[in-house]
This record gives sequence, structure tokens and C-alpha cells, in this order.
Amino acid sequence: MEKSSLFNIPFVGLKLGKHFFSFSIDNTFFTDFEYNEFHNAQIDAELVLLKENTFLELSFKAKGFVTVSCDVSTELFDQPIDSQFELLVKFGEVVDTGSDEILIVPVGTYQIDVAQYFYEMIVLAVPTKRVHPGIADGTLKSEIVEKLKSLEPKINSLQGQVDPRWDKLNDLL
Repeated sequence: MEKSSLFNIPFVGLKLGKHFFSFSIDNTFFTDFEYNEFHNAQIDAELVLLKENTFLELSFKAKGFVTVSCDVSTELFDQPIDSQFELLVKFGEVVDTGSDEILIVPVGTYQIDVAQYFYEMIVLAVPTKRVHPGIADGTLKSEIVEKLKSLEPKINSLQGQVDPRWDKLNDLL
């Protein structure tokens, strides 16, 4: 895995205060992490670094879209991404804080690699179940969707009710 040094932020030479960094993330960023769930990606990412004497405060933002396959119809669609993340970087003896929002780095550190944080933030912003928006509003025309509709449980014409074997499953909801 060879990540770009573009995401290494050298903070030693920066003055105290806020500093702004912007990145354009495409699909090659995710292939560097050997992540191939996205067919395409166009994301504008921003990092605001607030430098203080004893700590750094990093504010990550990502906005754009990734092209993914629908879990129902296997059709490709653009999943919007709009995510934020805050990270506090402290200097000292490296210990496990048990927190995802606090990072402790050794005192001599002069730069921080933010690629992993952008990667995790974007991947976690995508829903675990990816459903094409056309399925919800009924505009998607697909063989798979039509087949699934034909296999839905039908109302029993003899009794005017749903097959009773499905009633127990409705109780789970």
C-alpha cells in the first residue's frame, strides 16, 4: 500500500492558529488502501488544523459522491457523501486512550499522516445497506426488481388475507 505523501501534514513550521488544507479524493485514493467497493469517487475534502502550544485540533470534512452497486438490484448509483470528524492530537508518551477522537503522538513528531482518517471517515459515511434511490420511489426499471416484485407474498384470494405463515415474521417487526 503506497499512499501519497500529499496527506502528510508537516505542522512543525506552522504558526499558532488555524491552517486550511484541501484535497481532491478520487478512486485511486481507495485503491491505495486496497478497497475496491467503490466504482468511482469524487470527493472534496477539507482539513482545518488549529495549532496550539501543546496540542493540535484537526477538523475533517468530506463532501461529494461515490458510485456503488445497489444491494437489491446490483445497479450502479451515486451515493452522496457528507461527513465530518474531529481529532485532538496531543504530544507525550504514546498510550492507548481507547478513544477515536484523541491521538497521542511522541514529542519529536513533526508531521501527521491524515490519509487513514479521511479513508475511515468516507468509508463509514456509506450506509451498510446500499439501496438505489429509484427502488424507494419506484422509478428504477430493472429485471431484478421486476423479478423480486413477482416473488413478493400475494394476498390469498380465497380468504382475503396474507398467507398466515408470514404473520409470525410480521411480529418480528
